[in-house]
Amino acid sequence: QLQASGGGLVHPGGSLRLSCAASGFTWDDYAIGWFRQAPGKEREGVSCISSDGNPDYVNFAEGRFTISRDNAANTVSLQMNNLKPEDTAVYYCAAKWDPGSYCTLTSQKYWGQGTEVTVSS
Repeated sequence: QLQASGGGLVHPGGSLRLSCAASGFTWDDYAIGWFRQAPGKEREGVSCISSDGNPDYVNFAEGRFTISRDNAANTVSLQMNNLKPEDTAVYYCAAKWDPGSYCTLTSQKYWGQGTEVTVSS
C-alpha cells in the first residue's frame, strides 16, 4: 500500500514537498517512482529512486525536483522547487520490485491514490 500526501495550491515559483508512505511489501527490494497526470493528459513519469537510493529524473524535473528515500521510515519524498503552472497535476507514487542501483518508470506493481498539485497565481 502506498499513501501520497503533500499536494496543495502554490504560486508559480513556489515549492512543495510530496511524501509517499509505504507498507505491506519488502521496502528494501523496491524502487519508487513519482508520476503525474494533468487534466486531459496521459499519465507521465516524473522521477524514480532505486532501492539503494540512486535517483533519476525526466527532463522537465531535472534541476527542479529532488527525490529522496528514508528507508527507516519507508517513505519517499519529492521536493519540487520553482513550480510552474504546467506542473499542475495529480501526482502519484508507485513501487516496482527492482532491487539494485537502477530504477525505471515502467511496469509499476503498486500505486498510491494521488495527491493534487495546483500551481496558479
